[in-house]
Parts: sequence; C-alpha cells; structure tokens
Amino acid sequence: MKNKKLKKQVRAKVVGTKIRPRLSVFRSNRYIYAQIINDEDGKSVVGVSEKHLEKKTGASKIDKAEALGELLAKKAIEKKVKKIAFDRRDYAYHGRVAGIAKGARKGGLEF
Repeated sequence: MKNKKLKKQVRAKVVGTKIRPRLSVFRSNRYIYAQIINDEDGKSVVGVSEKHLEKKTGASKIDKAEALGELLAKKAIEKKVKKIAFDRRDYAYHGRVAGIAKGARKGGLEF
C-alpha cells in the first residue's frame, strides 16, 4: 500500500515530454530494467535490461547497473535524446538505481 502511494506521488511530479522524456527504472530481485518514455505520445523511445549486457563474472549488481546506464545513454543519443527526467518510482536513490543514473550521466545524458 505504501509503495503504491509513493509511486503515485513521484509519477505526479515526473512527466516525460518530447523535449525531455522520462527515464523510468524497474528493479526486480534478479534484473534491472530501464526505459526512456515519451508520455505525450505514450511510447517508449529506448528500453534496455541487464539481459542486454555481456556476462561479466564477478561484477556487482551496481557495476552492472552503471554499464546498463551507459548502454541506455548510447542508444538514447542515437535516437537524438540528450535531456531526460529521472523517474526512480518508489525506489530510494541508492545502489542499483543510483548506478543507472551515474552510468547515464557518464554516457552523456543530462538530467
């Protein structure tokens, strides 16, 4: 119940447009997913998951999240998206969620 309320509060503040689409993060126990969404059209511009990464033995989940953020940034820049709004949902800005943001910034996206 608490998570639904938090998610609703965050989504009310973060809206993606054509100029600044939102970067949405979903975290499962095993993988992490990220996509850039244009809410005006209701379409996903770019989407990636940990399954798209090369297998690295011994890499931590945070390291994988950073690599995922860099991959997402590379694909977004190919689609001519440079500025985004970060939608962390009801997750704390820590660990894998912060790792994706760090990787996306390193890849060239502006928050």
